[in-house]
Amino acid sequence: MSAQITFRPVVPGDFPLLARWLSNPHVARWWNHEFSPEAVERHFGPTTRGEEPAEELLACASGISFALVQRFRWHDYPEASQPLSAYLDIEETAMTIDYLIGNPARVGRGCGTALIGAIVTDTWITHPSTNTIIVPVSAGNTPSWRVLEKNGFIRVIEADLEPDNPIDPPLHYVYRLGRESSGLTMPRESEDFR
Repeated sequence: MSAQITFRPVVPGDFPLLARWLSNPHVARWWNHEFSPEAVERHFGPTTRGEEPAEELLACASGISFALVQRFRWHDYPEASQPLSAYLDIEETAMTIDYLIGNPARVGRGCGTALIGAIVTDTWITHPSTNTIIVPVSAGNTPSWRVLEKNGFIRVIEADLEPDNPIDPPLHYVYRLGRESSGLTMPRESEDFR
């Protein structure tokens, strides 16, 4: 039997793990975060203390953390939603996700696809007023936008947005998934978690 993916909030005790993940080249290339203990606390601490409305979630399979998902309502962060709203209307309850596979051994093995399927299902269950997930992805990050497509997200526009990593051009593909088009399914499983 394959392991089901579950989520739990990040706690301060997870910061060393997040620092390790953020320092991995496959993560650092796209996330471009500092990973010193002070930087990790500065970035993740406010959410863990309930000072920010976003969610920082560890994804676990068979009791082992393997990925991070950030989730928030677009309208809770006007500095993020305003540039995107120049390209499309963002519903009041629309959410977004950002994600990384922390363990390099899990990359390219279907874990990202399973992760997105699981977080979509979790979003529909835990945020019943949310009907849309909108995710901008740097156009050059093909693995990231491919896992969205494998989970039914539709590319709705291309937008010039500030990249997470300044070495990237501003071109982003913006993906949308509506509750009505996704159906409520059980989280996807990956053979790699057996």
